[in-house]
Amino acid sequence: QVQLVESGGGLVQAGDSLRPSCAASGRTFRTYNIGWFRQAPGKEREFVGLSFWSSSSPWYADSVKGRFTISRDNAKNTVYLQMNGLTPEDTAVYYCAAGRRISNWREAYDYWGQGTQVTVSS
Repeated sequence: QVQLVESGGGLVQAGDSLRPSCAASGRTFRTYNIGWFRQAPGKEREFVGLSFWSSSSPWYADSVKGRFTISRDNAKNTVYLQMNGLTPEDTAVYYCAAGRRISNWREAYDYWGQGTQVTVSS
């Protein structure tokens, strides 16, 4: 069992940065892949990026590649999502999720956090 708690969202202006974090409980955290997803109002939840348990280089969605960076600290059971160059199109609730499979498909993940709101004003 893994419990996930996101934090670090907020209201920023276009061009600013934020670094949401995903803190996990459970001794098996380091054996899970951690995905980041986001959901804007009226839209489907979409994949943002993936941190591998094996420390392989993260995956990113094309929409955030070059602007977002995922890092992981297994000693702290925490995964971070560094977001730079934010635009209003990045406004969404950001979720982290834990799963054993390697996937950008939300149904592949077993555990989800409650989400953290990111709002980017123009």
